[in-house]
Amino acid sequence: MKDIMGLMKQAQAMQSRMQEMQAEMERSEVEGQSGGGLVKVTLTGKGVMKSLFVDASLMKPEEKEIVEDLVIAAHEDARKKSERQNEERMKAVTAGIPLPPGMKLPF
Repeated sequence: MKDIMGLMKQAQAMQSRMQEMQAEMERSEVEGQSGGGLVKVTLTGKGVMKSLFVDASLMKPEEKEIVEDLVIAAHEDARKKSERQNEERMKAVTAGIPLPPGMKLPF
């Protein structure tokens, strides 16, 4: 019974930390870039695009496809950075709580 109570306390603490982490993800921003910084995308930790920068030197009709590819690449760069950041936060939240192998949070 003692172990169950301890586990319940740990679960409550983890739930509180998860709520804090969710709020932090909404506030945090990550920048991805491509083309040596000619294109930059800023995303929130939740993946919402906040800004897009395209260098004026790319604004030529014949460069349209290149710009499109660079925007996609910058977005992907920012998304991956955001995922890594969120994984690190999750590790901190679940530290010390024995989770079954392969179990991912949030559920």
